[in-house]
Amino acid sequence: MSKVRVAIMGCGGMAGAHARRLRGNPDVEIVGLADVDLGRLEAFIQRNLADYEPRPALFTDAATMYAETKADAVVIVTPHTLHFEHGMQALDHGLHVLMEKPMVTDSGQAHKLAARVQETGKILVVGYNTPCTPEFRYLRNLVRTQELGRLELVSGWLVQNWKQGTRGSWRQDPALSGGGQMYDSGAHLFNSLVWTVEQPVSEVFAFVDNQDTPVDINGTVNIRFANGTLATITIGGNCPSDGAGLTLVFEEGRVEVDGWGGSWIRVFRRGQGQIKYPPIPGKSETPDDNFIDAILGRAEPQTSPTNGIQQSELMDCIYESARTGQAARPQVRG
Repeated sequence: MSKVRVAIMGCGGMAGAHARRLRGNPDVEIVGLADVDLGRLEAFIQRNLADYEPRPALFTDAATMYAETKADAVVIVTPHTLHFEHGMQALDHGLHVLMEKPMVTDSGQAHKLAARVQETGKILVVGYNTPCTPEFRYLRNLVRTQELGRLELVSGWLVQNWKQGTRGSWRQDPALSGGGQMYDSGAHLFNSLVWTVEQPVSEVFAFVDNQDTPVDINGTVNIRFANGTLATITIGGNCPSDGAGLTLVFEEGRVEVDGWGGSWIRVFRRGQGQIKYPPIPGKSETPDDNFIDAILGRAEPQTSPTNGIQQSELMDCIYESARTGQAARPQVRG
């Protein structure tokens, strides 16, 4: 394969970031763009690919795009509740898939999508930032090796001016978004959590506040993982100052990390205090670059359908608990 032929499905705001990353990758040719609105596609080209050669073909039907462009892979950047349908369609056409977060909005769909990935042998990654950073890879290795002892507790928070910034958009329409701030920006923090802990969720208790909107704006969540690790997460969508953090408490130390982008980390060890320069090899990459490298056999995918399943089960439990006022547990499947 000389270059990976990539299509983009859905050309809203976040698709522009993917286009700019992909156009800078020498191993990629962007061959097609699809959206329901041709005018949006033309505007997208002018904003992001005006001087890109050869010019990607434009489509309002994804199946036609896949057939005519002979794409190898697709980046799916559509509203959350459409991810399952669009992901299955792409896999059925023999494409590798980079899915914008969250993978899907229903754990049953997550299991079905994961099974289809297994059947096709294709790569599916989810576009999260933190797994592509050396800081989070270092952190997950601490959990795996128990270098600081067993992980006992996690406390995390993420706040953003989400309520105002998404007013009037599909992100506040539950039929398209699947949920509010917790399923949108909050998905980054929840993925950072499940990706690092690598354990199924066993029990969840949650409160949410919609603040007179159709979706959740604020929420607090208590989580018990299968291995006994406890976590508490606070998601805020009505704060003028953005930020996010995770604190992980081990038997022999503590780690504080940027839960949104993995841009910083602080490690504390019993008897030593803060380790000023923890040994963190490697460099950050984008989910797009990791996706292409995985297709070309040069790297392991940093995210997987397994992460999508664990996060989907967590989110199902969060919304069930908020609705019922009771603790929720994942459904037994299979």
